[in-house]
Amino acid sequence: MGHDAAGGTHTGTGSGTGSGAEGAAARGAGEAGLARAFEAERPRLLRVAYATLGSLAEAEDCVQEAWLRLRRLPEPGEIRDLGAWLTTVVGRLALDALGTARARRERYVGTWLPEPLVERAGRAGDPADRVTLDESVSMALLVVLERLSPAQRTAFLLHDVFRLSFEEVAEVVGRSPAAVRQLASRARRQVDGHSPRQPPTRAEQAELVRAFLVACRRGELRRLLELLDPDAVFRGDGGGNVSALPRVLTGADAVARVLVAYHRRPPRAVHPADVNGEPGVVLVDATGVLTVIALTVDAGRVTAVDVVRNPEKLTALRLDLLPEAAWEGELWADGTD
Repeated sequence: MGHDAAGGTHTGTGSGTGSGAEGAAARGAGEAGLARAFEAERPRLLRVAYATLGSLAEAEDCVQEAWLRLRRLPEPGEIRDLGAWLTTVVGRLALDALGTARARRERYVGTWLPEPLVERAGRAGDPADRVTLDESVSMALLVVLERLSPAQRTAFLLHDVFRLSFEEVAEVVGRSPAAVRQLASRARRQVDGHSPRQPPTRAEQAELVRAFLVACRRGELRRLLELLDPDAVFRGDGGGNVSALPRVLTGADAVARVLVAYHRRPPRAVHPADVNGEPGVVLVDATGVLTVIALTVDAGRVTAVDVVRNPEKLTALRLDLLPEAAWEGELWADGTD
């Protein structure tokens, strides 16, 4: 599916209605144009579905289904605003899929965390990537969104994050614009109540992640207690496929001791990376298990440590594209901070 990047009246349809070879050429040109428009919109549509579902694989399924529905339309060129049409279709598909996903997560082994989106550290400094990264959804936000009902989550994301009007969101959730406004308002209160009050700059986040990793590597319990918020939480997701903590840990002391114990066997490799647009880290631990760590920071301290180890959620991760850490200082030596 692809929505017109400019949000215009129509895109991707050829002109002319000739017969025979001329008509076939025109239809071919129209299909090619429609495909180009779809590809231009694919990144945004993937973000909409991923933010709703927390799963890139499921998001890609929604995007592909929307493309198939677009192709089945008799006259796709008559859609006045292809971008809005596609966003609405993807929003509906993701909302439907979220209901099924929630049922599966109730049977999930251990703590469920969103599938992380991992990129090479420092790409946020590239203006060419700015739009993508500005619209990314942090792990911290995705975890908070799990507290919301499917309708609240969809209303909040489509309106507050992806800037659709309440009238457009109403088409997705099947309620009135007034009802959607209330859904988004309730969701916003939940998000605001569980979001960092003093979020760090990118440079501050990178520095804190660096200090956190060095303290873990050295086994410095006291230093970790300085870096962790007193009410810090630790969540680990192994999905029953690899070892992980079976429950959420709360409290700086408990979290620090687990981190020190984990790093008594040094990891085989450490890679600085952006995790959902923010500085994080990718490890290959002593047993060879791939691990992605995302930190939530508020007022200069780590409030949450989210560790994704389930290999089913890391199939898209490319270690060969990530730099290996140069220890004791230059974890983000490529200019990200």
